[in-house]
Amino acid sequence: MKGSMAVAEVLRREGTEYLFCFPNNDLIEAAAHHNIKPIMTRTERTAVGMADGYTRVTGGQRIGVCAMQNGPGVENSFGGVAQAFSDSVPILVLPRGEQQRRLAAQPNFDAVRSFGAVTKWAARVTHADMVPEMMRRAYTYLRAGRPSPVLLELPPEVLTANLDALVYEPPGGARSQADPAQVAAAVDALLRAERPLIHAGQGILYAGATPELVELAELVDCPVMTTLPGKSAFPEDHPLAAGCGGRSGTLAAARLLADSDLVFGAGASMTINNFAAPIPAGKVAIQLTVDDYDLNKEYEVAHPLMGHAQLVLRQMIEEVIARLGPDGRRGGGRAQEVGRIKSEWLAEWLPKLTSDEVPLNPYRVIWELQQVLDTARTIATHDAGSPRDQTAPFWNSPAPHTYIGWGKSTHLGYGLALAMGAKLARPDMNCINIMGDAAFGMIGMEIETAARCKIGTTTILLNNSCLGGYDKYLHHATEVYGTRWLTGDYTKICDGLGAHAERVERPDEIKPAVERAMAANAKGQPAVLEFITVEDNAASVYWTK
Repeated sequence: MKGSMAVAEVLRREGTEYLFCFPNNDLIEAAAHHNIKPIMTRTERTAVGMADGYTRVTGGQRIGVCAMQNGPGVENSFGGVAQAFSDSVPILVLPRGEQQRRLAAQPNFDAVRSFGAVTKWAARVTHADMVPEMMRRAYTYLRAGRPSPVLLELPPEVLTANLDALVYEPPGGARSQADPAQVAAAVDALLRAERPLIHAGQGILYAGATPELVELAELVDCPVMTTLPGKSAFPEDHPLAAGCGGRSGTLAAARLLADSDLVFGAGASMTINNFAAPIPAGKVAIQLTVDDYDLNKEYEVAHPLMGHAQLVLRQMIEEVIARLGPDGRRGGGRAQEVGRIKSEWLAEWLPKLTSDEVPLNPYRVIWELQQVLDTARTIATHDAGSPRDQTAPFWNSPAPHTYIGWGKSTHLGYGLALAMGAKLARPDMNCINIMGDAAFGMIGMEIETAARCKIGTTTILLNNSCLGGYDKYLHHATEVYGTRWLTGDYTKICDGLGAHAERVERPDEIKPAVERAMAANAKGQPAVLEFITVEDNAASVYWTK
């Protein structure tokens, strides 16, 4: 068996459905031979992004795999891998390598060395008979501890060499509980707090711990906000749901965070960055994470808990029941408080959400989408910039993995790749991405990939003909050189690429256009709806430090 066939056979045994790729020759052919469908993208970064979206909506139960050629191919993929690393997404990256005897010759690109900073593990398979060992290690690291990308470089002589036999069984992941004494101390602090708040992150999604999170929140009568990557980890139609906190967020999340005396970071890294709600000083902190590097990283944590979120939350539930009984503090009044703040917030924003202005207000588009679509049967994601800030607070995500929130690194154009990968992982769901016209310039040709591969996603293109929000940075340059203004008829472009494409200019056109897009998606045709909008830089930001 050749090395390439051995790698493909391992992928098959691991349940791989798709190889997201840009020409990698030997491995693509071997994957196809094993009934793994190659999805050929227009750029390597998109292949990585599709693997990323595929992994996210399965909660890491199925690992997205991407492959590309050596040299410029793997170089072009760096941004996508860096994005996945920043957002803690486990994907397997399989670049073709240089001939090993030429690795020391400059300027040949060494992926193992160069990707070390943006992967959990980067290694080179140096001999064909090492394929089983190296793939076993790769999948072990993908399933245990902090989710992150893993890269295995495959030199050409390894892909073409023979190995005598392939002995491989898919490895399981490792899950652990927390120290019972630390759990007891954390629960003691949680029950002593007068105004606790749970701050839930993406770790809840990967652990499949939403039922446990809901049970604990109800037991202790504690509101729950989520991080942007953790959005959908707690059902946002639940009475205790305060919404998400990213660069923008809900008033409930901001007010409850400011007024809290204890913050429980559940499955959250509690990282300070431009796209996370800042936690004000003076809060007692509990943190539950699988990665010791998160503990006391940027916020002082009084009660650190290390372990798998589902198992540790179950420990905490049992501790609470032992102290308070099976009913705990259910119905204690915090839900009414959350509801009052939500009503106040919506009253403030409804004029934009229901605006009849022409050109369209982007908030009206986002609001109207939810009146047409069944959000429980929809996976929504955003792009970087204004679409992220406008969508995340107001999109209601009622179940895990109905929203892909991302943003520690913010590659323009990444949302379309995520939606395409999500649709392949969950063909039963409506998959939409909300992007701006600047983002389309980064990835628009991938609409052809979706058309060619019959990936029925809908792109909501908010076209305000400018780089929204950059007026204060590009004032003189815009006046003199027009640096902020963009042009283009994207409907014509997408029609030529094989999509169902429509230009929407009036509020009463939104609903029927979305319904036609869904009909096209049902036939495997991607849809692009170009909404002509005003530039609206108002954002739902209420954070205090």
